[in-house]
Amino acid sequence: MKKSLFLILGLALALMASAGTREDFKANYKQVANNYYAYPDQNLPALSAAPEGYTPFYINHYGRHGSRWLISPKQYHLAVETLEKADSVGKLSARGKNALAKFKEVEAAAFKRLGELSDIGAEQHQRIATRMYHNFPEVFAGDAEIDAKSTVVIRCILSMQNAVTTLKGINPALRITTDASEHDMYFMNYDDPVAKQLRKQAFKDDSKALKDKYLNPKRLFKTLFTDSKWAIKNVADPQDFMTNLLDLVGNMQSHHQFENVDLYNLFSEEDRFNIWAYNNARWYLWAGYSPLTQNRVPYMEANLLRNFITTADKAILGGKNCATLRFGHESVVLPLVCLMGLNGMDYSTSDLFSLEDRFQSYKVFPMAANVQWIFYRKPGAPVLVKFLLNEHEATFPAKVKPLSGPYYKWDEVKAYLEAILAAEPQITLPEKN
Repeated sequence: MKKSLFLILGLALALMASAGTREDFKANYKQVANNYYAYPDQNLPALSAAPEGYTPFYINHYGRHGSRWLISPKQYHLAVETLEKADSVGKLSARGKNALAKFKEVEAAAFKRLGELSDIGAEQHQRIATRMYHNFPEVFAGDAEIDAKSTVVIRCILSMQNAVTTLKGINPALRITTDASEHDMYFMNYDDPVAKQLRKQAFKDDSKALKDKYLNPKRLFKTLFTDSKWAIKNVADPQDFMTNLLDLVGNMQSHHQFENVDLYNLFSEEDRFNIWAYNNARWYLWAGYSPLTQNRVPYMEANLLRNFITTADKAILGGKNCATLRFGHESVVLPLVCLMGLNGMDYSTSDLFSLEDRFQSYKVFPMAANVQWIFYRKPGAPVLVKFLLNEHEATFPAKVKPLSGPYYKWDEVKAYLEAILAAEPQITLPEKN
């Protein structure tokens, strides 16, 4: 009876956690920036106490790099070029002129910094590492071994360095190794050819319907330009311009220099939501379970999940306090969370217009997003594991029942994950002509 009540409560909490996207955006509209949303580490919830007698001894982690500059010069220059063109023929509104001035300033600041870690991005990993240490001091006690790996991208390497330097500063006795090598990219950032082909076809089939449903630039053009008809004729791709502009506005929160520049009001509340919904659906095709991609795409992180399991077993057998830290990308974090089914992110549907409150990517992969598996032991008792997603305690799929609260028996979690891996759909791609 108690187990049934606990299961009902857990399901209710999971539904509450996955509801209310529009309410979320009303409370904090910067979340519409989606993967450009700066890590939300204010007012983090207190973590629940471990079951009696259990202490943490191992952390298994994958984290996204911190906030960064935009990657492509077009992401900056498209807005500047388009608004300058309008200004040159007297078609730019007063609000458009103000936005152009800010965009020019941002573009200039981004010169030769494309894709690099920002000042705020470095601080995010310093703070995450500090909280990790203080939340689980037993893991980092004495001369604990910390194995840190990064993808070969500089913003990830610097994120790793900010984290481990912070840990070393708190406890100089830590034995820390760092590495960033192509040798490990097969699990750190695997370029899965099957997932790539499935996504490509899904995007080809569904992009137009998504754009037509969600991206209507008429109201935005009335705000930026004095002549909407001129804008429709002269902006190369109005829908792409619209999404790119929100990316540019959203990423300003990545830099101290621009974090207080707020240009979200260029968009209506409905337009902000719709652009997010469009991007969210595309990320769903990129990372989520869906018949549209033969429920195969999350398996792009099968190698990473196997690595998590292997390193966990090694740490358990070793018996010492230690941590495995990995630093990479949101394009890894999101499918990993889907593959694991954390917080119901293993949701599968063919209806890309039903995702609003069931698949909310902004909750998974803001800048510096992270997945943490925290392992606990007690003499004579089974090893337990707790999952954190962005430092919030996460729910595991209901087929595995927790021992208490968010604490699960590792052997049951491992068996479930291995069954998931064994169930990978076998896809035969068509031969190229």
